[in-house]
Amino acid sequence: MKIWRYWPLYLMMLPGLAYMVLNNYLPMFGLSIAFKDIDYRKGIWASDWIGFRNFEFLFKTEDAFIITRNTLLYNGAFIVLGLGIAVVIAILLNEIRNKFAARLYQSLIILPFLISIILVSYLVYAMLSIDTGFVNKTLLPMLGIDSISWYSEPKYWPYILTFIHLWKGAGYSCIVFLAAIIGIDPEYYEAARLDGASKWMQIRTITLPMITPVITMLALLGVGRIFYSDFGLFYQVPMNSGALYETTNVIDTYVFRGLLQLGDVGMSSAAGFYQSIVGFILVLGANAIVRKFNKENALF
Repeated sequence: MKIWRYWPLYLMMLPGLAYMVLNNYLPMFGLSIAFKDIDYRKGIWASDWIGFRNFEFLFKTEDAFIITRNTLLYNGAFIVLGLGIAVVIAILLNEIRNKFAARLYQSLIILPFLISIILVSYLVYAMLSIDTGFVNKTLLPMLGIDSISWYSEPKYWPYILTFIHLWKGAGYSCIVFLAAIIGIDPEYYEAARLDGASKWMQIRTITLPMITPVITMLALLGVGRIFYSDFGLFYQVPMNSGALYETTNVIDTYVFRGLLQLGDVGMSSAAGFYQSIVGFILVLGANAIVRKFNKENALF
């Protein structure tokens, strides 16, 4: 039988398969927590079934609109700007012909991704502190601008958080695009140069069309997680400042704070379940739209 012929490959697959089952599928039994009023004296399975009451509690609060709006707008901007900047970086890196310089730039670009978000939060604080921050003490005086209390001014933080996310993640994202660009047959570019195509024409007519399937795939995956947020980015970087909740509070941070204050595990599970279902629906919808225009670029 063919299955015995390839048994070494199946054996190599077992650790990854076991991890997927333990990490992704077994926790699904805990979805019932979202529909229960958890009483630790009774246990999870014996706790009272309350239907959709946890969902009502989550989305009937005054902050429901704010956290949903922030989550969607931030993640939408991260997907569009993140993919665009990552593609540009990958194209620029591919144009570097010196191997040492290429490796150096690749290392420098991916370095922010490897830095802990806790360390990033303190780096940001060192820049924005009202008393000792570099921006307030050095940069703004040079421009003749008064000091700004960054951690009490919500209007600046959509730009700050977006910049930090792009700075930290673009280098990692560009690796996928760089690999896709390197895999393009050089004969395409040689033929284009013989026809007199400029570098911009080569990028527009060869590079971008060839990596469009990869861009589409990453965009669809990003859409699937559009209701999830980088917790550290929205909680640690603003230093959990209450004055900034209007523009920094997202579903994940709201649930975390609610869990700390109320200890409501059911509400927290309801939020996670809601995020998963909405993400699944969005992936199906986005994939259907892509499939309608180009079947080859769709995930399925």
